[in-house]
Amino acid sequence: MTSLLVLGGCRSGKSRYAQEWCEAVSGGRLAYIATAQAFDTEMEERIARHRNERGSRWLTIDAPMDLPTALSEAAGQADAILIDCLTLWLTNLMLAEADISAARAALAQAVAACPVPVALVANEVGLGIVPDNALARRFRDEAGWLNQQMAAQCEQVVFLAAGLPIKLKA
Repeated sequence: MTSLLVLGGCRSGKSRYAQEWCEAVSGGRLAYIATAQAFDTEMEERIARHRNERGSRWLTIDAPMDLPTALSEAAGQADAILIDCLTLWLTNLMLAEADISAARAALAQAVAACPVPVALVANEVGLGIVPDNALARRFRDEAGWLNQQMAAQCEQVVFLAAGLPIKLKA
């Protein structure tokens, strides 16, 4: 089935682009798989605002860790799926000291097996300077490898800058 990876920096318009793509490829049920966790009031408010902006057409599934299972389950409930975002998912995996390589492989397999269109959103964090500490460098490296694996898996890849899409893979 059709798959799309949307990359970009913070506030580049990636989530909006992915949401509009899902709405365009599906006239029916839509699922939003959220990876964010609310560790403070500001994040709780941010999550609530995003849910309200999506509206009632979207079923929201919270999956901070087990993204492959959530994707498989959502495929039975929706005609298109949006996963937002892989970068927060990676953060959750790193905090839990999970096997990131195995998690990446499982997600790639779940995307390949998904019978409905799926859009994945991720931050491109490798465009800046080399971080000054080992944890930040590991995060940057893991995010790069995750993005590369998902880009190889997805049929389409789009990079957003200032709200403008640049098609990397069609």
